[in-house]
This record gives sequence, C-alpha cells and structure tokens, in this order.
Amino acid sequence: MVTPQPPSQTIKARHCTELLGAPPSIDELVPALSFLGEKLARTLPTHLALITGGDPPLVRVGMPMDTTLGGIQAELETLASHALLGIGTKALPALATFEAAPVFRLVDRAFGGRGEVPEPLPETFPVSAELLLARIENAIARALEPLFPGEHGHAVRTIRRDTSLRQLDPFDKRTDLLQLALEVEEAGADPWSLSLAFPIATLGALLAPGRSPTRARRRARKAAPEHEPFASLTLEVTAVLVDMPMPMRRLASLRPGDVIPVPVSRAVPLLAGGHLIATGTIGELDDKVAVQIGQAF
Repeated sequence: MVTPQPPSQTIKARHCTELLGAPPSIDELVPALSFLGEKLARTLPTHLALITGGDPPLVRVGMPMDTTLGGIQAELETLASHALLGIGTKALPALATFEAAPVFRLVDRAFGGRGEVPEPLPETFPVSAELLLARIENAIARALEPLFPGEHGHAVRTIRRDTSLRQLDPFDKRTDLLQLALEVEEAGADPWSLSLAFPIATLGALLAPGRSPTRARRRARKAAPEHEPFASLTLEVTAVLVDMPMPMRRLASLRPGDVIPVPVSRAVPLLAGGHLIATGTIGELDDKVAVQIGQAF
C-alpha cells in the first residue's frame, strides 16, 4: 500500500534585512527632499520665464511637510487643479496642486489684464486656464527631470488632471506623503503658489536607490565636532514647527479671534545657520516643549 504524501509546501525566500537594508523613513527623506527643493528653486525660474515672457521669477520653497491626500484636500478652500505626474520609466507617482485664484490671475495677465481674479470663482477651469496649467506642468516636469539621480533621471510627464482628488485617485488616500510648497514671485505682480506632493515610496525609489547599511555606515563616519577649536562655538538652532504658505487674500482678511489650522510635521526640521542639521518629533520634557532627534546629518 502506498501512503499518500502531503503536498510539498513552497518555502518563500526570506532575505536578510542586514543585506537589503530597511526602506528609508520620513526622517531620512526630509533632508533629501529639502535639498531637491533648493535645486528646484534654482532650475524652475528659467522654465517659468518661457511662460510669463518676462525675467525669470524668484521661486521660494518651504520645508517638506508630511501629509496625506485628506490633508491636502482639507487645506483647499475653493476650486483647484490636481495633476498626477509620472516620474521615470516606471511612472512613479507624484502630485502637483494649483489653487484657482493664482491660475486665473496668470490667465488674465496672459490676455493683457492686470491679473484680476473673477468673483465669484467659477466651478470649473475654462479652456484657457487648462492650456496654461498644461504649460506650467510641463515647466515643472522639465525642471524636475535632471534632479533625480540614476536611471530615474528621465522624462517626467503629466498622466492626467482633475479638479477632484477623489476622481483623480492618484494613489491610496492613506498614503504618507511629503509635500513641498512653492511660492513664485514676479516683478510687478502678486506672488502665486503651487505644491508638489510625493509618496514616501516614490521618494525612496528616487532619492535613496540601492541604499544599504554598509553605505549608511560609510556616510556616518564624519569628523567629530566635539573637538576644539569647534567645540566651544555657540550656534543658534531653530526648530521649524510650522512652515506654510498663505494666500494674500487670507492674510488680508485675518481678524482677532480667527483660528488658523497649522500642520505640524512629524519630522520637525532643526536649522543652524539656515542649514538643515537634524529632524525630530515634538514631545515634552520636564513640562516643557521638546524635540526628540530622530535623524542627524
């Protein structure tokens, strides 16, 4: 008699985390995205000048803030355009968001006006605004392309655009994002803003490809700053709890008693001399507000 044998079970391979390394955390990605934002502030003006027809504007980029699609939606008060961007050959997703008022100001100026915004704002963008949005998205894409290292330094393209984040459905609504707020200042015109949001997985693939503990250990070997003559130097360290753009119309309408919701990032940046030196989380120590360092550079 032949005894039936139980079906063989396939044993899945378990890769050693010491060899592969853990995926990068938000604390690790904040400085990398901050550095990318600084470079974007230098490359984007040339591309935007081709749209406005004037001198390259001044672009200011805020500190990266962690958020979600729900957080982005909550900050919007009126009509906005959302563009799903695909980065590299794998079309890694990112999100560009434009509020309506700046777009209508740019459209009005393009047709010889002074940059006026229609009141009330329409419920949809006209064809002229859609065409302008496509040109701005293209300018952002061209400015981003050379900033990503390695194989991902390829084309960035707009996959689709919608005024509804729900209809656009760029990625899972619970996805952790890091968002960059950009403010554009042009001579003789009101500043306007936009934002770029990147899923953590996208940034991990773009800014920390092939990361391994061996490389991390090599990067960690720095000259010790606790030795003289540097040890006695006193530096002013600033913890940036809130860094948020606010439209001029909102600032002009502020009154005593108004409540402004402020998003405090989980990765609070610490600056010394204007340079990012560490990130941490807000907590409490001896009944005082404190920052627990999560990543130092």
